[in-house]
Amino acid sequence: MTLDMRATRQLPATPEEVFDAYTDAEKQKIWFSILSEEPGIVEIEVDLRVGGKQTAVWGPNPETLFRETQTFLEIDRPHRLVTESTGSGPDGVEMTTRIEVTFEGRDGGTLMTVVQSGFPVPEIRDFFTTEVWVGAFARIEAYLLREQKADA
Repeated sequence: MTLDMRATRQLPATPEEVFDAYTDAEKQKIWFSILSEEPGIVEIEVDLRVGGKQTAVWGPNPETLFRETQTFLEIDRPHRLVTESTGSGPDGVEMTTRIEVTFEGRDGGTLMTVVQSGFPVPEIRDFFTTEVWVGAFARIEAYLLREQKADA
């Protein structure tokens, strides 16, 4: 049995803008820390091509770092992105999941949907559903709103 989760968020930008915010390393470095009082460490490299990798390292300090490497399996900008993600926490425990993200133009913005599968236990899946993706969506939305203000 595979454990999976689905999360969605309506975002105030075009599918192209949301896709680029989600996949561009420089934009990710901004939104990763945008809601943090103390940003901490964020390092991201992206090779956005099928077979390419995105590597991210983040955390509040050098002793508490999270690492994730995603391999791009499918890229259909700005509609769909599929990756295999291997992440580890400060304790060194690794987990590999599959992430499918869709970007659907809707109501003047974009409905971003994430389906992540392959969680080892329900507790980790539930943490990603209620914490990880909720936080990521909030940060991406804050980034997009800030960009809109800057362009106005």
